[in-house]
Amino acid sequence: MPNDAIARRLRELGFVAGERVELMAAGPFTAEPLLVQVGFTRFALRRVEAARVRVAMAGDPA
Repeated sequence: MPNDAIARRLRELGFVAGERVELMAAGPFTAEPLLVQVGFTRFALRRVEAARVRVAMAGDPA
């Protein structure tokens, strides 16, 4: 989606193809927010934001 503001902002923050994304923690009740790490930076994402990030297990072909 070229006009998806959330996806565009995530790309600006470093959520790009080939970049390692690691789930660090999830909130207690609704598992929200999610704490994820990209490079050396950690971000708290709501599930609606995290749903826009496609991931593959390390070693899996993209």
